Amino acid sequence: FSSFRFDIYRKVPKDLTQPTYTGAIISVCCCLFILFLFLSELTGFIATEIVNELYVDDPDKDSGGKIEVNLNISLPNLHCELVGLDIQDEMGRHEVGHIDNSMKIPLNNGDGCRFEGHFSINKVPGNFHVSTHSATAQPQNPDMTHVIHKLSFGDKLQVHNVHGAFNALEGADKLSSNPLASHDYILKIVPTVYEDMSGKQRYSYQYTVANKVKELLLLQEAPLCHPRGCSATIPSPPAPLSVPCPCICAIIGGTFTVAGILDSCIFTASEAWKKIQLGKMQ
Repeated sequence: FSSFRFDIYRKVPKDLTQPTYTGAIISVCCCLFILFLFLSELTGFIATEIVNELYVDDPDKDSGGKIEVNLNISLPNLHCELVGLDIQDEMGRHEVGHIDNSMKIPLNNGDGCRFEGHFSINKVPGNFHVSTHSATAQPQNPDMTHVIHKLSFGDKLQVHNVHGAFNALEGADKLSSNPLASHDYILKIVPTVYEDMSGKQRYSYQYTVANKVKELLLLQEAPLCHPRGCSATIPSPPAPLSVPCPCICAIIGGTFTVAGILDSCIFTASEAWKKIQLGKMQ
């Protein structure tokens, strides 16, 4: 009994092997091909990939059913004392002249106003709108022409290569519209979760917009609605180290096996051809 019997990689004596030029060419090509596949696999492993997934659920369980909103809008022809933010929804919330975490900046020597606000809304159908409802005295001809600088929901994402409609109304310019018109922006919001390679998650929202203009004589608001939407996630998880190992083994083993079969076939065919030329094949 000897432990050598367990060796499944038995060696052939060197003097019993026969090198050939064809085998050398195939061996060099085989090594180059393995190196190419290995580098391709390594590049794909270390590259960051952004994957999209859809699911019907609320991803942010700790939000308490709230959505954070950031609004920045300029009304160059409406005094700041007339501008206010109103919020209402199907849960019974009806707030006129919301002032928490908001700021009004006079424009055009006080003739206009820039409204900046940060507030929360419930995750139910409803609307919020910039209007004159909270003013002490209502103007006869309010000019609701405006420019929307920012309207975003949830956490702010500053990530390269992540594209989406996180601020779809940015740059919306209604300065040339009818001053007495009401501008309705109907939004469909999609929750979006970004997970970086460290596992940290940030909750934001993308949205689509449908614009409707009502040109009536005494409409005084420019509402911005927020119906519910589906859920989406944009994770970028790191690949586990166990992923490339089987691929590399498959590359090396498969290439050597195929190259060995090819070399054996070529060698057998060449030997048979030599025998045919020598007349040894009947």
